[in-house]
Amino acid sequence: MKLQVSATRMELLRLKKRLDLARRGHKLLKDKQDELMRQLLDLIETLRDLRTKAEEQLQDVYRSFLAARLWTDEQMLEEALSFPRKVVDLQVQERRIMNLRVPVLKPRLEGDIYCYGFAHTSGELDACLKKLDSVLEDMVKLSEAEKTLRLLADEIERTRRRVNALEYILIPNLQQTIKYIEMRLEEIELETLTRLMRVKKIIRGE
Repeated sequence: MKLQVSATRMELLRLKKRLDLARRGHKLLKDKQDELMRQLLDLIETLRDLRTKAEEQLQDVYRSFLAARLWTDEQMLEEALSFPRKVVDLQVQERRIMNLRVPVLKPRLEGDIYCYGFAHTSGELDACLKKLDSVLEDMVKLSEAEKTLRLLADEIERTRRRVNALEYILIPNLQQTIKYIEMRLEEIELETLTRLMRVKKIIRGE
């Protein structure tokens, strides 16, 4: 669609500069989109491995907990787990992927996972909590990867919309407008030349 502008040489120069800027911006955004896609695909592979590992570990924890419930009195089990001593302090930092800020989660663990005496509890409960303790850091890594994946996907979608707006709307509109102004200027120049020739003929008395 042609832009509503005056058909002047100054406007033509301005639009040509704008077209050059739009083309350079399109190339930069396209390169950014390609790099973000590469990062996304790499992260998907990492995320798949982390999720598989975490799910296997959690299934093992659930199985151990079911075994602990079979060998421990329900009231005793509830009392044993009522006052946890393990504290997780999650520090959130940031890193950049292109101009996108993504989280870096660093857990700091304090205290003991065993929050009870060993006299009235089973070894299955000890094994269950030990497995749960070992899966915690992997769960944090999985959360970090999933959040980064969502942010990357959103940024890729925003970048794709900008690339498409430049490629299919702004650049074609500028090209069409520039072509129209060039044709209009040629017409004006031809009309001016025709008038001059007529004036010369009138002066010569032809």
